[in-house]
Amino acid sequence: MTPRDALTPRAPFPERKLTFTADPVTVAAALAAASDAPHLLYERDGSVVWSEGESAVVEADGTTARLHGADVEAAELPAGAHPLAAVGELLQRHTGGVGSAHGWIAFELTHAYHGGDVPAGAALARFVVPEREIELTSAAAVLRAADQAALDELEELLRAAVRSAGEPPGTRVGVDLEEHAGRYRTAVADTVRAIRAGELDKAIVSRSVSVPLEIDLPATYVAGRRGHLPARSFLLRHGGWEAAGFSPEIVARVDADGSVTAQPLAGTRALTGDRAEDAARRAELHRDAKEVYEHAVSVRLVQEEMNAVCLPETVRTEEFMAVEERGSVQHLASRLRGRLAPGRDRWDALAALFPAVTASGIPKRNALDAIRRAEPGERGLYSGAVVRLEADGTLDAALVLRTVLRRGGRTWLRAGAGVVADSDPERELEETREKLRAVSGHLVAVSRAGVPGGAGASTGTGSDTGTGTGTDTGTSAGTGTGTDAVAVGVLS
Repeated sequence: MTPRDALTPRAPFPERKLTFTADPVTVAAALAAASDAPHLLYERDGSVVWSEGESAVVEADGTTARLHGADVEAAELPAGAHPLAAVGELLQRHTGGVGSAHGWIAFELTHAYHGGDVPAGAALARFVVPEREIELTSAAAVLRAADQAALDELEELLRAAVRSAGEPPGTRVGVDLEEHAGRYRTAVADTVRAIRAGELDKAIVSRSVSVPLEIDLPATYVAGRRGHLPARSFLLRHGGWEAAGFSPEIVARVDADGSVTAQPLAGTRALTGDRAEDAARRAELHRDAKEVYEHAVSVRLVQEEMNAVCLPETVRTEEFMAVEERGSVQHLASRLRGRLAPGRDRWDALAALFPAVTASGIPKRNALDAIRRAEPGERGLYSGAVVRLEADGTLDAALVLRTVLRRGGRTWLRAGAGVVADSDPERELEETREKLRAVSGHLVAVSRAGVPGGAGASTGTGSDTGTGTGTDTGTSAGTGTGTDAVAVGVLS
């Protein structure tokens, strides 16, 4: 282990602020499409941050957290029983708390916290201190890079992205929503028997479907974002993973003042686009005993997890069983908030709430056993988290659902449903179809020339094989062409 005083924290990046009137989503996606470097696009509450490059990397497996990079003195810590704390310690040593970072957490990291065999070798969490980044809102662009020359280069990249955002991509790619349907019914039935036998209360059982053609991830991201109002969205490429996601909920948010927020979603009905039909399904959600029970026990566990790291008297359910629309589906949604207890930090809060109860089950240890019996292979990034860390200490972790995933030359979608004692295998299968359609209707093929089609959304259709057409159900977040959108000069 390298001693603390051997590491030199980096200085804060200089910033350049420019006026900006284009669409942040399409411009950030164009930046990603033009990049050969590792990157993350992360959207939250009207702000889109595109981070590129790796000045330092912290990776954790089941035994060790390691800091490394081209110009970084390597260091490591035992992962122990709290790998995320080791990750946080190494990031703090390197940055001194200056600047932002981002990363991802695989679902299997949960075994380090809740028991079970932790997969050997491969990284289960990977965090990056970027070399440069651009933060975009509807009014401004803030550029951060190592020096003025690097800022000049970054500004040129931004101008090029503004010019290219909106070029038409390829046609849509269909998928077979019935892939592994029979195996999924069997897995749900087996899990129901385990629940009725008293082994657990709830488990989220998932299945994957293959994407048969090569897709343009930045174009898919923009097309999907136009069909969603997600809690968070992201476009990721680093550490062997590529993903475009439209997260329906957060795992956790920890603000700089120690405020902790969680937002469990459980209970699902399809959105059809017909206002009367959707209202009827929304009312049905609140009347369905199975859906209400599934949601209530999830909220109860989140409250218990927050009590473990927050001052218990501060933990409140601020919103209970509201309905949130997320692309092709609507969910029962609650929001809980508390304040960190003395001696606890953002990594403790994330560890307490990870994996999200709405992607694992109750109790989590028993649910993990049920998931391993029900699902072949590891989940990887699916139902893990994509995390953004701000310089002020804020942590924002998006749950990796409604996501197209690519790794090792394979591309796929995955969706699950919450299984409880009253679950019906056919209904849970239909719920996975409903969730898969949130992404499957927006997959954009790489152009026949082999060049990504750009960041704009296609008007092509391309229906899913199986039930439903996978058509868009939402509207665009903005379509500004932005040819002259970036102002010349730095604003005061």
